[in-house]
Amino acid sequence: MECEFPTVNENMDEIKEIFKSVKTIAIPGLSPKEDKDSHRVAKYLQEQGYKIIPIYPKEETILGEKVYRSLADVTEQVDMVDMFRKAAVADEIVDVIAKRDDIKVLWLQKGIVNNGAAKRAKDLGLKVVQNRCTMVDHRVINS
Repeated sequence: MECEFPTVNENMDEIKEIFKSVKTIAIPGLSPKEDKDSHRVAKYLQEQGYKIIPIYPKEETILGEKVYRSLADVTEQVDMVDMFRKAAVADEIVDVIAKRDDIKVLWLQKGIVNNGAAKRAKDLGLKVVQNRCTMVDHRVINS
């Protein structure tokens, strides 16, 4: 799937700046199962010093952090949303982001593209990344 909407997908300087500027990452779709990509990526980000906020319909804690049922339920400061859900869910995520003033980055993981949601997020002033993995890009930048 191609990203028709211009994002920071190819600009590693902007991606590097994202990682330098964020401290707290909400992760919709963070699975409690250790063999799932979302779990491995979240664990990696946590090990790199980022505070993660799991968003998942079940569980009380994942990776030692309190689980929220939706982004709308999160009362903590959030700098970035790193989404591991189906592309259509990005529309709902942007609806919630529009009601908050703390989130500055929307990151749709590898294989996830929603150009409409990306454009809306960009119009809200967010940095947007689609179809890339936070763990892979963080490792590249810090290698």
